[in-house]
Amino acid sequence: MTTSLDLHLDHETTDAAPWADPARYWPALTAATRHLDAPVGAIHLGALRHNAQDMTRRAAGTPIRIASKSVRVRSVIESLLAQPGYHGVLAYTLAEAIWLADTVDDLVVGYPTAERGGIRHLATDADLAGRITLMVDSPQQLDLVDAVLPPGRREELRVCLELDASWNAPVLGHLGVRRSPVHDPSDAGALAAYIAERPGFRLVGVMSYEAQIAGVTNRPKGRPVDGAINRWMQSRSMPELVERRARAVAAVREHADLEFVNGGGTGSLEGTAADPSVTEIAAGSGLFGGHLFDGYAHFTPAPAAAFALDVVRSPSPEHATILGGGWIASGPPAVDRVPRIVWPEGLALLARESAGEVQTPVTGAAARTLRAGDRVWFRHTKSGELSEHLNEFAVVDGDEVVDTVPTYRGEGKAFL
Repeated sequence: MTTSLDLHLDHETTDAAPWADPARYWPALTAATRHLDAPVGAIHLGALRHNAQDMTRRAAGTPIRIASKSVRVRSVIESLLAQPGYHGVLAYTLAEAIWLADTVDDLVVGYPTAERGGIRHLATDADLAGRITLMVDSPQQLDLVDAVLPPGRREELRVCLELDASWNAPVLGHLGVRRSPVHDPSDAGALAAYIAERPGFRLVGVMSYEAQIAGVTNRPKGRPVDGAINRWMQSRSMPELVERRARAVAAVREHADLEFVNGGGTGSLEGTAADPSVTEIAAGSGLFGGHLFDGYAHFTPAPAAAFALDVVRSPSPEHATILGGGWIASGPPAVDRVPRIVWPEGLALLARESAGEVQTPVTGAAARTLRAGDRVWFRHTKSGELSEHLNEFAVVDGDEVVDTVPTYRGEGKAFL
C-alpha cells in the first residue's frame, strides 16, 4: 500500500477550523458523502491535520509513537509516519505488528503476547526480529517464547520492560490500570538484570503508560465534581511517577543499553514530554478525536472521524428510527460508551433502547423533521474502535470526497 493522504502539517488552508461551526461542518460532510450508502465513515482531512499538528505541539519535540489501536487504518498510520514528530508504531498484537512490518520499520507490541504462531514467525525471521519489540514484565513471558523456540534455534528477540505507572494514593488506594507487576525501581532493576543474563533476549526499552492521567478526563461535561477530583489526582500522580520512573530507568540502564523510554498518551502529552527520563510518547486517540476526548481541560481534539446512518422510518410524529447505531465502546459499561449524535442537533436517544443493535430510535425536536433517507451523524466514543465497524473511510477535504481508505477490517484484518 502506498501513502495517499496529504497530512503535511504545514498544509495551508483557508478554512482553519470548520468543525467549530457544527451547522456548517456536519451538513458539509453530508453533502460531500451523499452519494455513498450508509453506514458512511468519514475522515475530515483538515481536522485530522489539525489534530496531528496539535499533538506534536503538545509533545514539544518529544517524538510520538503512534498507538495503532486508536487508528486502525494503515494508510493513515503510514501518512503520519511521514510527518515530522512521528516515529514508530505501538501495535496492539504481535500479528498486527508483523502485518504492519511490511511497510513500517519500528514496531513495539504494546502488550505481552502469547501468540505462539506469531512468536515462531518473528523468531525465525531476522529482519522482523530486528524491527519488532515484544513487551515483557515477567520471566513467564520469556519462558513462553523459549517454549516455542529456545535460544540457539531462533533469532535474538528485542524486548521492552513495562513499568507499572499506577499510583498507590493515600486513602484512595490503587489508581490506574492493572498491567505490569513491576512497580518499584528496585523491581525494574532486578528484572532488567535477569533479562540481561537470559540468552536469546535483548532489553532495548522501557514503557510505562500513565492511564490514570492520559486516559481519564479532567473536565467531563456535566460532572464538575468528578473533574475536580480527577485534576487533583493527576496533579499528584504525575510528580510521583516522574520521580519513580527516573529511578526505575536508571536502575534498568545499569543492565541494558536502552534505545527508548516510552510514556504516554493523548491526555498527558504535555506532562509526559516534560519528564526528562522519557524519550518518546505513545499516543493516538487524539488523532481521530473520539468524543471521550472532549472531556479534557487542556486540549480539544477536532472531530476528525465520524459516521453517518440513515433514517428509515418514523414510528410516531415524535420519533424517527435510524438503521444501525449500536456501536458501543469498550470500557466500563456506562452512558459515555454510547455513540454521540452530533447532527442534526436536537436529537436524543431513548433511555429504554439507547443505541440499538440494528435500529436506533431517536426523539427530540429534530426528530419531527426527519424523513426516510435523511442522514444522522454520530461520533464514536473511542477513536480506533470505529474502524472495526467500517470497511473504509471516505476522506473529505473541503466539500468533496478526495480519497477512500480501507480500515483494518476493510483489509480483512481483525486482530482483537
